[in-house]
Amino acid sequence: MKIAVGLSGGVDSSVAAYLLKKEGYDVFALFMQNWNDTTGTLHGDCEWEEDLSVARMVAKKIGIPFHFVDLSGEYRKRVVDYMFSEYEKGRTPNPDVLCNREIKFDAFLKCAMELGADYVATGHYCRKEEIMGADGNPIYRILAGSDGNKDQSYFLCQLSQQQLSKAMFPIGDITKPEVRRIAREAGLPSAEKKDSQGICFVGKVDLPVFLQQKLQSKEGDVVEIFPDWYDGRPAPQSLEEMSLPLRYTPQDGKKIGRHIGAQFYTIGQRKGLGIGGHKTPVFVLATDMETNTIYVGEGDGHPGLYRKALYIEEGDIHWIRPDLEMAEGEERDYLVRIRYRQPLQKARLLRREGRMYILFEEPQRAATAGQFAVWYATDGEMLGSGIIAE
Repeated sequence: MKIAVGLSGGVDSSVAAYLLKKEGYDVFALFMQNWNDTTGTLHGDCEWEEDLSVARMVAKKIGIPFHFVDLSGEYRKRVVDYMFSEYEKGRTPNPDVLCNREIKFDAFLKCAMELGADYVATGHYCRKEEIMGADGNPIYRILAGSDGNKDQSYFLCQLSQQQLSKAMFPIGDITKPEVRRIAREAGLPSAEKKDSQGICFVGKVDLPVFLQQKLQSKEGDVVEIFPDWYDGRPAPQSLEEMSLPLRYTPQDGKKIGRHIGAQFYTIGQRKGLGIGGHKTPVFVLATDMETNTIYVGEGDGHPGLYRKALYIEEGDIHWIRPDLEMAEGEERDYLVRIRYRQPLQKARLLRREGRMYILFEEPQRAATAGQFAVWYATDGEMLGSGIIAE
């Protein structure tokens, strides 16, 4: 069996390659370059060049062939352009989820297959299992990684059964400290390399500067909404009403500053507002793209930060397990998260005509349009996901 390892130069993929080689598989390394533009990056240089150098050394140390593929054109078209489009609409996309669906397990997978690979392995902290379906065909389950602090299943929430059939996750049942230990004992050059941060393959960025490559700055008002605005407001009665974010007008609050463009801010954001004169931090509650207005509130407990429900449009619902897809009118209880590393939340999913509603047991902080809501079974299996509509 021939396995291509997506060798990034980091310790996780390095150990994945090492373990597969040790188990006797026919392994080769495939490094992908997805980004070479330094605009907006905080380090000001191309980190991928350092990653490439480390990856080459790791492959040499393990004793496996090394290949290089440039997917920067595909990455820009299928991930970065989508990012720009979403931010322009006032939504907050998750490029790491898109990168896995569109690049690692699509464009990259195709390159690996052309080089003779039967499977593609990555250094994700998640687990895959195979069971037999009622029709006699295999069904692939994806479960949370054994290391609760590093579980990365969320980023794979858009993968299909076809993509999973070709995927391997060799370190999914290992903890991060154990991965470091294995790397040190094996003398891998990436053993002490820090984990990458920021946007997948781009790195840490100054987001407004990065987005200004395509999105123009336009000054607008920052309006503060005070907690007493919510006093006496009728509580939403229907599920549809509960799933909609609150709407504000400039007359609902007090103008307290200016901003560089509503598209550069996201719900729950605290940094980069430049607003002073408050005892506790100020957070973004809402953005209005039509009027170019940002609404903010003081304090992490501000009522405008919390929502009891949200919804996903029909076309944005994705089932990793199509055999478990909910029928219209059906309701089920699942565990849900609306961002990476968020503790799983108890919620009820309700399939209705044209939509999937998610009704949480407890109000959720900073539910953000464009992000992914992901649902899990109680045994840790990730079953599906969808894009938060608004």
